[in-house]
Amino acid sequence: MKTALVIMAAGLGSRYGGGIKQLEGVGPNGEIIMDYSIHDAIEAGFDKVVFIIRKDIEDAFMEVIGDRIEKICKDNGIEVEYAYQSLDDLPEGVEYHGERTKPWGTGQAVLACRDLIKEPFVVINADDYYGKEAFVQIHDFLEQYSPERANDYSLAGFLLKNTLSDFGGVTRGVCTVDQNDQLIDIQETKNIIKTKDGAQVDGKSIDGNTYVSMNMWGLTPESIDLLKQGFIEFFDQNKEQIDTAEFLLPTFIGEQLKKGTVSVKVLPTHDQWFGVTYKEDKPNVVASFQKLIDEGVYQSDLFSDLKKAE
Repeated sequence: MKTALVIMAAGLGSRYGGGIKQLEGVGPNGEIIMDYSIHDAIEAGFDKVVFIIRKDIEDAFMEVIGDRIEKICKDNGIEVEYAYQSLDDLPEGVEYHGERTKPWGTGQAVLACRDLIKEPFVVINADDYYGKEAFVQIHDFLEQYSPERANDYSLAGFLLKNTLSDFGGVTRGVCTVDQNDQLIDIQETKNIIKTKDGAQVDGKSIDGNTYVSMNMWGLTPESIDLLKQGFIEFFDQNKEQIDTAEFLLPTFIGEQLKKGTVSVKVLPTHDQWFGVTYKEDKPNVVASFQKLIDEGVYQSDLFSDLKKAE
């Protein structure tokens, strides 16, 4: 079963304080977080990579990662494609004449690769480190795909306590899960603050062992058609606040859950998530990758342990 890795890399990260945070070097040889995700995906069995970027960061992206990763992927028999998220990529019949500058959101980002995706795929954020366990679990789930299971999705479920920043609030998709690890509900929750006992939002405590989404979804090729319809409905439902509303993938999937259109299996992962949400996060991320290398999880020459394509 062919499977694809889709990387959402179009955002600039306004909280980071300038610069393209997805392109910040965090490994011993200047590797970026995406390098580790691509390595783990190839190791888990994914055989295609689709980058979602914007035209205005294309040159910087190709210089830092695109050209280099294309060669590594070619050596390992991995296909590479590019999709471009843009404000004017709208559903047929929809017009927008506002002054928006921010992209339409992660739902539209995935739609940007609609002509490139013909296989089950995992979608991730470019600036999040997910760990090896999550890629293996989602790949194994996607390999069970069949047209009869077109609406069976999966989600890497991270423990909230493993996903927090020491330097400020974070946004997480807080999950409600049943006894069979099926997702019942997901609520995009902003400004979750780390505390000594776990976490809190708006002064209320949250159990650190709650599952949260880090936007690592296992989806089917048929999910693209649902997203297309959802994007049209988004414009209908947000006419009054269309300049600021976002078509978010977790919100869209949560709505489909309530309708009974899809099911989502939460695949528990206990790896420590980390990412550069704030500039102050970077030293911790650099140290975390060095620790993983010291423990033998990764080689210092990151891709050297992958089997080359015949």
